[in-house]
Amino acid sequence: MGDDAAIITVPPEQELVVSTDMLVDGVHFSDRTTSAEDVGWRAAAANLSDLAAMGATPIGLTIGLGLPPTLGVDWVEALYTGFSQCLQHYGGVILGGDVCRSSVVTVSVTVLGQVRPDQKLWRSGARPGQVIVATGVHGASRAGLELLQQPQWGQDLSPLVRQALIQAHCRPQPRLDVLPYLRPFQAQGISVAGMDSSDGLADAVVQICEASGVGAQVWCDRIPMPPSFQETQSLNPEQALDWALYGGEDFELILCLPADGATTLVERLGNDATICGEVVAGSEVLLIGTSQSSATTSLRRAQGYQHF
Repeated sequence: MGDDAAIITVPPEQELVVSTDMLVDGVHFSDRTTSAEDVGWRAAAANLSDLAAMGATPIGLTIGLGLPPTLGVDWVEALYTGFSQCLQHYGGVILGGDVCRSSVVTVSVTVLGQVRPDQKLWRSGARPGQVIVATGVHGASRAGLELLQQPQWGQDLSPLVRQALIQAHCRPQPRLDVLPYLRPFQAQGISVAGMDSSDGLADAVVQICEASGVGAQVWCDRIPMPPSFQETQSLNPEQALDWALYGGEDFELILCLPADGATTLVERLGNDATICGEVVAGSEVLLIGTSQSSATTSLRRAQGYQHF
């Protein structure tokens, strides 16, 4: 801090990974649902999740702020507290940034990470015959947002479950912890494709398939959802599936790799990963119905979160 720029030294065997993400008041957060500390955590976590999706570990980040002149200094201090808390947990430091006057609170983050060339994850690495692994559960963040916007929703859920869903939205966990489990496969030259599910599980599968020139089948009854989705009367199965596929902001990883490696990965991660589909030849990405139904549905990016 204090100079005009940060100088980053990357070890010779590493490559630099850079990503930028922006959060805008009224689009990505609001004071109705997100505290300043949580805005900071979410902004850091979203960028760290992009590093995880590339197989990279964090170096640090820069923060660009657009702030209304009427905004209190305490809000800004709380924002940086959230950033610091997330970085203390996952690694990386604040390298610098900039601030300017704006009519809308805007938080723009550029994150820098590093990765060995043989440990990179690409969206274009999926091959027919591989299976699809989803880490964690999907739909929890969307349920947490619903609880924040509509507190009367899910009244039959316990306070602990309600708080866990809210935490999933306010304090997402970038899956940097998964990377060490992928290294043995990569060391054997096994192709692993990856992307995070920030815009939804369906969006991630479709984008990987488009980049790899393949199709996929996603098995409806294997999509990992929070157990609480089956416990509440406030959510029917169709809505639960929609939130899991398209809710977004779960910041989990969607990975494609050979079946034997995927089985080993799931075993090592315990209940924290699920094989939920397979990569096939062609270009169609299909949602295959449950064992009680043979219905299929095409998955398309347009059904998920759209930035414009």
